[in-house]
Amino acid sequence: MAAPAHSKDMLTQVTQLWSMLDEMAESTPESYHRFMQQQLEDAKQYCTPPEPHLCLQTHILDPKEKSLFINLCRWKRVPAPKSPTDPIPLSAGPLEEVSDKTYSIIDIAYNPTVLQRENQAEMDHLIRLTFKYIEEHYNLSLSHSYHIATFTLKGSLKRMKQSLRGGPLPAPLFNKNTRNGTYTSFKLLSRDGVMETEKAKLPKKIASMELPQEPVTPTYELTIAKDANRKPLKIELKVEMPKVSSISECELSLSRDDVIIEVPEKYRLQLDLPELVDEEATTATFNKGKGVLLIIMPIP
Repeated sequence: MAAPAHSKDMLTQVTQLWSMLDEMAESTPESYHRFMQQQLEDAKQYCTPPEPHLCLQTHILDPKEKSLFINLCRWKRVPAPKSPTDPIPLSAGPLEEVSDKTYSIIDIAYNPTVLQRENQAEMDHLIRLTFKYIEEHYNLSLSHSYHIATFTLKGSLKRMKQSLRGGPLPAPLFNKNTRNGTYTSFKLLSRDGVMETEKAKLPKKIASMELPQEPVTPTYELTIAKDANRKPLKIELKVEMPKVSSISECELSLSRDDVIIEVPEKYRLQLDLPELVDEEATTATFNKGKGVLLIIMPIP
């Protein structure tokens, strides 16, 4: 049975690529070295997982009123717009309803450069466009008011990564004039398309590079301090992380009912809290000698 024509063309291109690399290695080894280093950097960037940037809280008004948390994430895999007038690529996860809570969560990822807004007005504009995208693609009506949460991520880091890396993507949003004006268009990042495009640029051995090591769950102790009348006063969480040398390595996300601690490629801990806590009054200290993180969460 004859191989399809496109398979033969691809085999020819791969053969030509390896021939070119062999010639470069022999004739200009310095150029070959720089080329391979660049490919390794590109592959490393491709394998970098999405990271939390900030969390927005707003409300779904229709079809059912409830709170909505929007995790805006940085992801190098999402390309940056080629110019300020070009559509802004994004990657969106599914809208997830938390069954035992009165809220939903959605994860939206942009290239890190997109989230580097110079002032609050530019960030607010990006947020408004994000709201418009969510309304268009998930058939929702959102409140125009929002606030930025004190934590950077709602839900666990693992859930967010799985949400953005898998599952169906909604259809692209094209240019659209509305009664309120013209909105900048968005185009979606196609995971399959991007994966094929990026891997086609890399030699086979580099494209099959291993993903970063998954973090482990650290040892922890959670206690509730009570007053003389047995009324809960505060929650104390001690987390043992001997591989950490500074609190700056830790990413802490806290809401009223859960806490997430993440040290990339080392530790990850997600806990539902037994009592509602005051996020604003919460403190975190790190004992460098013992490698222990202490989080004190007052109970209002």
